Amino acid sequence: MKFKLSQLNKQLRVVGGLLQPITQVKSPKTFKKVQWLYKKLYAKKRPKSSDIFYQEEWIKGNDDNMIRLCIYGPKNLTATKPVTGLLWLHGGGYANGLPEQETGTIEEFIHTSETIVIAPDYRLSIEAPFPAALEDAYASLLWMKNNAKTLGINENQLFIGGESAGGSLTCCLSAYAKDKGDVKIAYQIPLYPMLDDRMQTPSMKDNNGPLWNITSNKAAWKLYLGAAFKTDSVSIYAAPARLNTYEGLPPTYSFVGREEPFYDETKNYIEQLQKAGIKSQLDIYPGVFHAFDLVVPKAKISQKAHHNLMKNYKMATQTFYQSQN
Repeated sequence: MKFKLSQLNKQLRVVGGLLQPITQVKSPKTFKKVQWLYKKLYAKKRPKSSDIFYQEEWIKGNDDNMIRLCIYGPKNLTATKPVTGLLWLHGGGYANGLPEQETGTIEEFIHTSETIVIAPDYRLSIEAPFPAALEDAYASLLWMKNNAKTLGINENQLFIGGESAGGSLTCCLSAYAKDKGDVKIAYQIPLYPMLDDRMQTPSMKDNNGPLWNITSNKAAWKLYLGAAFKTDSVSIYAAPARLNTYEGLPPTYSFVGREEPFYDETKNYIEQLQKAGIKSQLDIYPGVFHAFDLVVPKAKISQKAHHNLMKNYKMATQTFYQSQN
């Protein structure tokens, strides 16, 4: 899908025009430069709200690596019972990103419904390819479950979510946890997820949109999958579009832009969940580029997207439980 700036919502057009020529990430070297910038911008970012706490925990990963967990929650819980636990996975094409870049969205979740949020600093593909990110996400999920009582989390209400590659990792983790059987996930929130390494959908083909497009997507998948890239040996836990069955996956909410590269794969994923009888909802926004809500959060369409996200999140915390027994 060839992209034209005239397709963009007016409030996104200037930023989209600035981003389009400078967001063509093509190599590991470029991804490393971008990660340096992420650290400069976000490493010290903390909640703006005085009623939200932030702390860090280090846990051991599957490869004897150490995983940094950013933990957020209300300083003074008003709930008389344990609250929802949300594992939130940052985006960045698996090659870039930090948990702290999601601070604003995390604060929204906590203010919408009292929640303890765990945001892992999972290994990036510039350090280690698949399955490193998945293993770190799963170790973090297990830690959240095993420490639910101490954290004040209801172990029967473990949610997971993320945006872009974090949305992809959410879908991977749901399938992986279902097959492993050690943790029951009650709800998932994969926002505009990066799901299909084959990149043959109409919305992905020739997409030259701002921030993320087929050029950056190819480079990211190649780095993440390594020798498996462009083969049929890609794991379903790396690219969820390759799933053979959707039965047993958790109820789901997502949103995506109509013109962005992940439109078709997101839509297909939700449709497959619905065919499997799983309660799922997808909101579609026209005239937006990838991650528009994070890049231009004050735009009316971004505010609308987050209003609907939080409305669905509130409903989910009141509705969806999954016993760990």
